[in-house]
This record gives sequence, C-alpha cells and structure tokens, in this order.
Amino acid sequence: MLLDVKNIAIHYGAIQAVKDMSFTVEEGEIVTLIGANGAGKSSALHAISGMLRPSAGDILFQNESILKQPAYKIVQKGISQVPEGRRIFANLTVLENLKMGAYINKNKSQVRQDIERTFERFPRLEERKDYRAGTLSGGEQQMLAIARALMAHPKLLLLDEPSMGLSPILVQEIFRIIRDINEDGVSILLVEQNAQLALAIANRAYVLETGKILYEGEAKSLLLDDRIKQAYLGG
Repeated sequence: MLLDVKNIAIHYGAIQAVKDMSFTVEEGEIVTLIGANGAGKSSALHAISGMLRPSAGDILFQNESILKQPAYKIVQKGISQVPEGRRIFANLTVLENLKMGAYINKNKSQVRQDIERTFERFPRLEERKDYRAGTLSGGEQQMLAIARALMAHPKLLLLDEPSMGLSPILVQEIFRIIRDINEDGVSILLVEQNAQLALAIANRAYVLETGKILYEGEAKSLLLDDRIKQAYLGG
C-alpha cells in the first residue's frame, strides 16, 4: 500500500471539515476524490502534504505514519502537491520556478538533467524558460506547477483542481499530461470538480459529501452509476 488514510478528522476552529475519512492509493494508481465545493477534498490533500494537522486518525505512506512530519520531510519521502490555483512564483522565471521545485536535491548535475527532461515533456515551458512565470497563460502556469512538483521525483503526486479556469482544449492537454506522468510510474491522487473527466482517467474513486465518503469503487462503475450521474454528472 502506497498511501493509507485512516479515519482522519479535520477541524477549522469549531467547524468539522472532514469526518472519519478513510481511503487508499496503491502503487501505480490514479485515484480521484470528487464532490461539491466544501466536501473536504482539498482539506484531505492538505492533511497528506503536511499543510494541515488532522485532529484524529492517521496517514501512512509506505507503511510509515507521516502525520506529525513537517511538510518538507513529506516531500523528501516522495509526496508532492500541485495546489489549487497553481501558486507558482509569479516574479521568478520559469527556470527559477523549476529550480525551486528541486530544492531538496543538492546534486546540481542531476537537477540540470531533470530540467532537460522537464522541457522534453513540456516544450512550451522551454520556449518560455526566461519569462517571468506571472506572464504565462493559465494553461502554461498549470504545466509549470505540475513540472515544478515533478522536480522532487515524487512517488505520489497530489493534484488539486488542475482543470480550474482552463479552456476545454487546455483541460484535455493537462489530463493527457497527467496520464503520461502516471504511465511513467507516478501514482496520482486527483481532486477535481469536473467529475466526468476525473472518473474517465482514474482507476478508483471516492465520492465525498460534507466531509464524509458517500460512495467508493472502480471509477468506470461510478461513471455509470445513476446516483452519481444525477448528483455530479448533470443527469
């Protein structure tokens, strides 16, 4: 088991955002968390990446608890997050953003090789490597956010709303990149408002509502489930 989230609870003050939530990610899988805004999807990702401390439960990565680890240690162990809204360093160049993603790697020649590989996967970023990241289009910024996360050589990539604010053509491109990354051996935990897209790419899915898991199963089965269709797929 790569990731095992066990009965976590998350509070924001008196508000409980996540209630007794459990889910897993196996090596090589794409797993998606879907649900309406406020269902607890992003909170769960923040707990895994060390940005939030659950008030109950445990999170195991490769059979070791990471619950009390600081965020940078969790990155070192092999978990990288692409946050909602991209959160690139707008005043730094594309190249500088990529180097920031490799901050845990002290081997400069390895970092150079990783940047070359990144530019092979994202040729548009190579064309714009000396541009300030804030001048890139939304799609290019999302590519940069994903590329920066990959610079840390994650075993598990956490993706928070990668399609947000992008045109349909760019969304298709981003999801093709996600599939390619997974085929290269990186497991993916995907939070996505576009349930149709998420279920189409994922192996398994968990459907969240007000901080709890309502349904879980093979993504293809949930795509055909009438309850899911009515609630999340527009019919």
